[in-house]
Amino acid sequence: MGYPLFRHVLVAMLALLSSLQAVSGIRFVIDREECFSHNVEYDGDTVHVSFVVIKSDSSWHYSEDGVDLLVKGPSGDQIHDFHDKISEKFEFVAHRKGVHRFCFTNKSPYHETIDFDVHVGHYSFHDEHAKDEHFNPLLDQIGKLEEALYNIQFEQHWLEAQTERQAIVNDLMSRRAIHKAFFESAALIGASVLQVYLLRRLFERKLGMSRV
Repeated sequence: MGYPLFRHVLVAMLALLSSLQAVSGIRFVIDREECFSHNVEYDGDTVHVSFVVIKSDSSWHYSEDGVDLLVKGPSGDQIHDFHDKISEKFEFVAHRKGVHRFCFTNKSPYHETIDFDVHVGHYSFHDEHAKDEHFNPLLDQIGKLEEALYNIQFEQHWLEAQTERQAIVNDLMSRRAIHKAFFESAALIGASVLQVYLLRRLFERKLGMSRV
């Protein structure tokens, strides 16, 4: 019994590690509308979704307009509908298995770069070995560990995207502040030069009149 137990544990851990390596988000540039599909294989699975508007294609453009996201189920039923969101993180239970659609709409005149991530919470290895009653407690624990690791990676990915967006916003605001200070200084210098020039003309005119 010791060797089969070790073999099942080893296979389960290898399956867990290999599945975690495949976790990654999608980064894309949207003009007006972009749609993505994700297949949910089992009824009742929990779908975790996050997105962050990272940046605009205009180096001087910054706004809080955000994008719209419409989530539809396999039968075309509306699951979620978000409007004017810079970032969002949510989850829902897929009552029916099948292809779910995620459609983004950009109402801004600029192209926007979006970081998008979807994770379906389901432990398939447990289904494949559901008949092994001796290993069910172990598989349950491995399933919980897998879901916990997925959730950590999902949360970390969302936070990294948020941090990257904030860094871009801070850099843009810093450059704007520097250019604003530069133009204000140039305007002040220009006004000072003009003031000196007008004073000189005034003094010259008064000096000419006194000589006459």
